[in-house]
Amino acid sequence: GIGRVPERVPHTRGLLVALALVAGASAFAPVVKPTARSSVAVSAAVEDMLGADVETAGVWDPFGYSTNADAATLKRYRCVEIKHGRIAQIATIGYIMGDVWTFPGYLSKAADVKFSDVPAGMGALQAVPVAGWAQIFLFAGLLETKFFKQDDDKEPGDLAKFNWVRYDDKELKERKLLSEIKNGRLAMMAIMGMMVQEQVTGMTTIAQLKSGALSP
Repeated sequence: GIGRVPERVPHTRGLLVALALVAGASAFAPVVKPTARSSVAVSAAVEDMLGADVETAGVWDPFGYSTNADAATLKRYRCVEIKHGRIAQIATIGYIMGDVWTFPGYLSKAADVKFSDVPAGMGALQAVPVAGWAQIFLFAGLLETKFFKQDDDKEPGDLAKFNWVRYDDKELKERKLLSEIKNGRLAMMAIMGMMVQEQVTGMTTIAQLKSGALSP
């Protein structure tokens, strides 16, 4: 329901926040400019990586991930960052939508759970039946390993084999890729921040806005 405040789920929330922190950390991992489609590793300087200094005005690598990293490792960092960014963008939309719109009907007739019974935010984790989560994970795994698998001979993030927009103009392509990287980084921080807010206040972001008690 709109504006419902989910009950606290401390242990689950703590786990999710920890996972979000791990995902968010990839926003600062070094990323490599797209090169010709080849699985052969090529050398690349960290300073030349697309988006490496967008938010920091210089390469920021306090844990030394890029130190002595070869091109294959750097490509892996880029693949992971793009993937996490895309997931975080979907997660951010889904997190907010739980407060503003609800599917009609039943989520599970067998468990007698309606979509309206599922609270917004992380309270949904306990409301969704185990069989529902199993289906979600299986579907995500199918997408990951079959339909949107990252091939070694494809550029990072170039996943789909159908209905996928590709750019021949190098300048336009880099601008689009940089926009996706920046949006993904912002989304990783956004979903992490909203989850932390809910853990601290017991309220989702939309509920906080409606109450006028938004926690920074």
